[in-house]
Amino acid sequence: MTIQIGNAPCSWGVEFANDPRNPPWRQVLSDCAAAGYRGIELGPVGFMPEDPAILSEGLDEYGLTLIGGVVFRPFHDPESWDEVWDAAMRTCKALTAHGARHLVLIDSISPRRAPTAGRPEAAEQMDDAEWRGLRDRLTQVAKLGSEEYGLTVGIHAHAAGFIDFEPELERLLDEVDDSILKICFDTGHHSYAGFDPIAFMRRHIDRISYVHFKDIDPVVKADAIAKRTGFYDACGQGIFCNLGRGDVDFPAVRKILLNAAFEGWCTVEQDCDPTLDVSPIDDASRNRQYLSSIGF
Repeated sequence: MTIQIGNAPCSWGVEFANDPRNPPWRQVLSDCAAAGYRGIELGPVGFMPEDPAILSEGLDEYGLTLIGGVVFRPFHDPESWDEVWDAAMRTCKALTAHGARHLVLIDSISPRRAPTAGRPEAAEQMDDAEWRGLRDRLTQVAKLGSEEYGLTVGIHAHAAGFIDFEPELERLLDEVDDSILKICFDTGHHSYAGFDPIAFMRRHIDRISYVHFKDIDPVVKADAIAKRTGFYDACGQGIFCNLGRGDVDFPAVRKILLNAAFEGWCTVEQDCDPTLDVSPIDDASRNRQYLSSIGF
């Protein structure tokens, strides 16, 4: 098993490219390398320089490989299509300029879904026409990434979006050909949604092309679900804890990957609130040490 471990800018609180709270991009690269990682994701397009020469210099300085990038946009909203397509095009260009492999698609948070994150039985469902539109927009971007740019495209379920709960994810997988759409599996979001990440991995390991390592504090999760806490507020409350301290069974994750002869990158994501008194580099170091302790 050849698995390489990377990290992502969201572990430094970087969710949106123009957020004034973001740390400098070079600081994120420096911290990532110092914490023991050899790869990093792009983050929201525009956070890191889109000039390939500038970003290449930074990656080389810190000995980092660009792993992939995420299009975290409102695929559920037909009025936002221009925004979605622009982000997808720019992300594809950035990834291919640096030899990155993974394009990750995430339907971003919807006000219609935010109050029911973690509560599948209470969540509002799309009607058939809305679902077809969402599916077709995801498919169009998946074709862009896979057929025009040669990237491996993965769908990533995310709390408070319309691809959140396991039945929605599996419906999408049934309706979109696996030649253009794989799975970027996020262990923490699957647990947040109220489903068993280990059971899902066992069923779908052949379609999982990329993995996000994230853990969930079960006490914070239960409180957030009971109080209908918003996603970013839950992040601020520490719902995404250090790896090995939550309810995700990472030794079992490792066993599944080992048995499947999985090769490639797995990326740590510990979404955090950048306004809080936290030390992302300390968390990143602890997460790397934990993964090393269980054989990654």
